[in-house]
Amino acid sequence: MKIVYRKITVRIIEYALFSFFIFCGHISLSKDTGYKIIVSITGSEDSVLYLAHYYGDNTYLDDTAFLKKGKFVFKGDSLLHGGIYIVAGQKNNRYFELIVDKEQHFSASTNASDIVKNISFKNSEDNTLFYNYIKFNTSKHQEIERLRRKLSSYSNNPDSVRIISKQIDIINQQLGEYKLEFIKKHPDSFISALFNAMWEPEPENIPILENGREDSIYVYQYYKTHYWDRFNLTDDRLLHTPLYASKLKRYFEQVLYQNPDTIIREADIIIKKTEPNREMFKYTVWWLTYKFETSKIMGFDEIFVHMVDKYYATGKAFWADSSIVESITKRANALRPILLGKMAPEMILLDTSGSFTSLQHINAAYLIVLFYEYGCGHCQKEIKEMKKWVDSVDYDLKVFAVDTDTSIAKWKKFIKDYKITDWINVNGTRSVTPDYHDLYDVNMTPTIFLLDDKKKIIAKKLKTEQLRPFLENYIILKQLNE
Repeated sequence: MKIVYRKITVRIIEYALFSFFIFCGHISLSKDTGYKIIVSITGSEDSVLYLAHYYGDNTYLDDTAFLKKGKFVFKGDSLLHGGIYIVAGQKNNRYFELIVDKEQHFSASTNASDIVKNISFKNSEDNTLFYNYIKFNTSKHQEIERLRRKLSSYSNNPDSVRIISKQIDIINQQLGEYKLEFIKKHPDSFISALFNAMWEPEPENIPILENGREDSIYVYQYYKTHYWDRFNLTDDRLLHTPLYASKLKRYFEQVLYQNPDTIIREADIIIKKTEPNREMFKYTVWWLTYKFETSKIMGFDEIFVHMVDKYYATGKAFWADSSIVESITKRANALRPILLGKMAPEMILLDTSGSFTSLQHINAAYLIVLFYEYGCGHCQKEIKEMKKWVDSVDYDLKVFAVDTDTSIAKWKKFIKDYKITDWINVNGTRSVTPDYHDLYDVNMTPTIFLLDDKKKIIAKKLKTEQLRPFLENYIILKQLNE
């Protein structure tokens, strides 16, 4: 693969800036009494500890404490943002996590031999309750693991399997009941918000199909419909935990049907729900924009363009300054004309006979537009594969091959050597129309587009090995729909 060096929009700088704005946006909430967290870890060899917090799927450093008289003291004049914090050692070793919310003056003591088992807190009911749950959860999962090992040894005994499976179900039920009971007793606790955020919808009364199986479509629809039911999308404390980023990722990658229209619709719904909280709104818009701008899935650039048009170009992305908005809008505008379903931009380029040939005037049921450089090894390999494929098909498939080199003589020799004289060979550097780089967002070679008989883009930036099955399936589906 050969990179084409030219002036293009660089997203690394844009999103480094985005991360900066996100980080700066949460630093302090108040200047009341600040925070003071005292940590003691018996048996630790560290002389320095670090306090860090989650933000989406990243972690950021908040404070550093040095060992003095067997204690580490984290202290600051401003309150910490509510969320889950990490106490880590000098070797980037995580000792334990803390709940930080209303209680910000407390102490934690433990032993390095078994952090969770030995941990205790003073002046922090939240953390005492949190670790009571962790210890209970750990013991129950240890029971489940023992039963699962036992289950494997009784695999040939249906009665034993049934009994052990029932025992596992009872323990799982106990874990769920623990959370529900906690939420009833402590409805305003941040831990209750965490338990609600962890909740997974479980459909009941699932319809049974005629074949005796459960209705999987009903199960899916129920799960999707209720996925966010107990997750408070206006509570930005959840943004300072690992939960929100992972839940977003699973929803948009695994739960939703992977189609741009579906994802765009659901993205707008989720974003609308976050609007009452500026931090949740900001992170959600940023996460979705970055995810689909960098997506490798064909056609998902349409989602990125939608995000830019609806949230950045309209000024709703309040954290992005004018230079970022200009840069990201420019990127969206470059992609807009070559989204799937769009009419391919016209190119009128010099052919091997010295005449100018129009892309739009080529008659073909399917037209491959190939941008290549004759000296590029990846291009040479791709052309050989494409040549074999095109020569083997019995439908109307043509190739509009755009060479990006300037030497006419070497270009013509390459065409002859690779036996592609029957292709429509044109030179991208001799053009009546605007620069092909800008028209087709060509930043590397080879780059391939596939057009239908109306010159609409139906596939892009795939390799021949991917393009072949795509077109075969496309033709079959088209015939079924006719």
